[in-house]
Formats: sequence, structure tokens, C-alpha cells
Amino acid sequence: MAQHPNVLLITVDHWPGHMLGVEGHPCIQTPTLDALARSGRRYVRAYSEAPLCVPARRALMTGCPPCAVHSNAEYTLLAEAFAAGGYQSYAVGKLHTKPQRSRLGFDDVQLCEEGRTQWGVVDDYEAYLAECGYPGEQFLHGMGNNEYVNRTWHLPEVMHPTNWQTRQMVRAIQRRDPTKPALWYLSYTHPHPPLTPLPFYWNMYRDVPVATPSVGDWAEDPDSVPLALRQRRSQGELMSDYAVRAARRAFYALSTHIDHQLRVVIGTLREQKLLDETILLFTSDHGDMLGKHGLWAKKLYYEESARVPMILVGAADGDIECDGVDNRLVGWQDIMPTLLHLAGLPIPDSVRGLSMLSDTRRDMLYGELGRGVQATRMVHMGRYKLIYYPAGNQVQLFDLEEDPEELVDIAGRAEAAGLRAEMEARLVDQLSGEDREWVVAGRLVGLPFEPSVQNGNKGLSTQRGIHWPL
Repeated sequence: MAQHPNVLLITVDHWPGHMLGVEGHPCIQTPTLDALARSGRRYVRAYSEAPLCVPARRALMTGCPPCAVHSNAEYTLLAEAFAAGGYQSYAVGKLHTKPQRSRLGFDDVQLCEEGRTQWGVVDDYEAYLAECGYPGEQFLHGMGNNEYVNRTWHLPEVMHPTNWQTRQMVRAIQRRDPTKPALWYLSYTHPHPPLTPLPFYWNMYRDVPVATPSVGDWAEDPDSVPLALRQRRSQGELMSDYAVRAARRAFYALSTHIDHQLRVVIGTLREQKLLDETILLFTSDHGDMLGKHGLWAKKLYYEESARVPMILVGAADGDIECDGVDNRLVGWQDIMPTLLHLAGLPIPDSVRGLSMLSDTRRDMLYGELGRGVQATRMVHMGRYKLIYYPAGNQVQLFDLEEDPEELVDIAGRAEAAGLRAEMEARLVDQLSGEDREWVVAGRLVGLPFEPSVQNGNKGLSTQRGIHWPL
């Protein structure tokens, strides 16, 4: 192996940690990812510290928990750290930066940003569609970027975003400078909605039995649901059982499409005689509730939304064992130091994450998302997870060993009082800034709950239109 191996970092969007064949999922077909998991190490307690696209990517690019990333501080970014070690670097897909053309230290970026033309940028994928004679037609399928209505893809298969992103990464690999090691970042936009799978993949799941999502005891009675979630549940309540199953099928179809396209990227590495000199890491910025507990999408610390896949495959030197399963608590802040560790490069002083290969393991992972009445916080101690909603001062506590689906909230049980007090104290220690207003005399008091006025959904959850010409 070369002194400094190549690195291929692959991320997807909205992919729950349990949604792999190797995890025992009853429906999903992921033969490529299953093979990679058996060729390396799978981290089964990997979480998004902030299960939302932008803050999750802050953790990825800085090696710090999102709550620690501030605009007035200086950080060495992922690509910058590799560049300092003599690496070339290329990114394809979704970066989610503002301004959009910020390269975050990468030498080149081929951008596919899901139609965010409101920021004044026509990305490379939309330019490609125009060159092929389909200007502005990415969203003529009519499906929403943040909704779960679905239909099959409306343009030729070769023009699907997943196929385009794959081809761009293949070209980056083929066009590399052979005298330098490379960092390749492939950031797929799916299975994030719009749910528009290719017909082949939709048909793959058309006759597969898809179960109705389970609902926890704490979520069955609308009056017992945490106050901050009651309006979130309204989307699921408007969906029929048929619509729920169709959305899940479309979601699985998009995911298997990515799994199959990864074979093209891996095949390119093999044919270029680079596979044994390349480290691979596959993960997702967060998951998706997909109807579990009557909830959809992200921004939550339940397992379907916060736990993510994390598969690490080493080069040919045996640094990482085959078919390994690691149950340490890890987050997206740990990806940067892990890849630098494996590449034999120094880890910048600004990084606060831990290498997932080091002997040092955390005993608690803290999660933070949102502000004010929209805030939610998490303390995860491995077996037990505490979720806190300051609106209404509501605490949930789950025993993930006995109840991995989080069907029973044990926060109110007398036998869990000591554990709850310990975990609440750990949470209080993590709170900073305006969050400290939720604490009086060392105890959580939260915020009064003031329901927001329902204004409907006239914009169809940021529905896109025709994007060309500007």
C-alpha cells in the first residue's frame, strides 16, 4: 500500500442506520453495502449529533460537534487537512454551503444541490440537464423536496441525479493526478425526497410486503405525545395506510439504486488498480422516521432519525478487520479524525472528535438541535438514551437494550428515577448560552409551551418549479 492511502468518503441523505440488509432489515436490498460491511467494520451506535443536513455537515467538515462550531472561530476543514498532507481532493454532489460555490477546501466540486436556485446558482447537474436538452426540467415530476408523495422518475434513466453523481465521481477518479494521493467525497442527495425512483427500482419493491410503522405506547394517545411533537404528527395523520406504504417503497427503491451505483464507483477503483490503496467510509447525515411513532423526516433523536449507518473499510494492509462490529458511541464529528488517522496525517488542534480506531471511547454522546420552543436535546450513554424537549419541560428515557424500537418511555417509572436524575445532570452540564435559561437551581425547568398557529402548507414544503432560464 502507498504511504498515504486514497480516501473515498461516501455520504447519503436521510438513510436510517437500521436500513441495511446486514442489519436484518426485512425489506431493503443493499448487497453492495452488505459486502462492504463484511469487508470492514460496522459501527452500530453511530449517531448524527444534529440530525439535520446543514449542522450535520458542519460536524463532518470540522471534526467538531455542531454545537461547538461558531462563525467567529477558526477551524481546519477536512479537505484543508488532507491538502496540507499533500492530497488532491474532489467533491461531487451535495455540499450544502452558503454561498453555494464555496469549495470548503476541495480542489474541485461538481455540485448537485437539489434545485436551490433561490441562492442564485444553477448547479452543475442542472447545467447538465440543459446541455442534454432538458433545461429546467429536474422537478417537472411535481414531487416535493420535503414531502412523501411519490412517482417514478420522469426523464431518461441516465439523467437521474444518482446516476449523474456516480458518473462525476468516476470521472474524478479517472482524471486524478497519479503522483498524489486523493480524497474523494461522493455526497449523494437521495434517498432525501423528492421520492422519484427509477421504474426498475420501484418495480423491485412493488410486490414486497411493507409493514405499517410501529407506534410506541407513549405515542398512541395524542395527549401523551411531547408537546413539541404534536404538530409534527399532523403530516402522518393525513396519510392513508396505502400512502405510508407507498412512500416507504419509494424510499427503499431510491436507496437500492444508490447501493447498485456504488458498484460502478468501486469497479472503477478496482480497474484503476486503486482499490487496495483506498479507504472507504459510508455514512448518512441523519435518518428518517418514515412514519415510526406517526412521525416523518428528521430533526428528532429517535433511532430512525438520529442513528445512521457507519461502515469503514480499510486498504489492503489489515488495519481494519473484516466483518467487524463495534458498539462504541460515535458521531459525525469522529469521521474527520478517523480518516486522518488512517491516512497517517496529523489531526488539527481544532478537532474535538475522536478517531473511531483509537483506544479512547466516550461514555456519553450529546446531541443538540434547534432553539427555543423548537429545541430538542439528547444524552446517549450507550444502553440508555434521554431526549429532552424544553417546551413543556418534557423528558423521555429509553432502554435501548431492552427496547431498541423505543416503544416504552421509562422516564416516569420509579425504578428509573436515579438513572433519570443522573442523565438529566449530564444534560445540564452540556447546556450553554440561552439553554441555561432552562435550568433553575441545577434542575431543568424548561420553557412554557406556546403552540404556534397552523398556517397550512401553501408552499407544499418548498416545492420546486421550472429552473431554466433564469
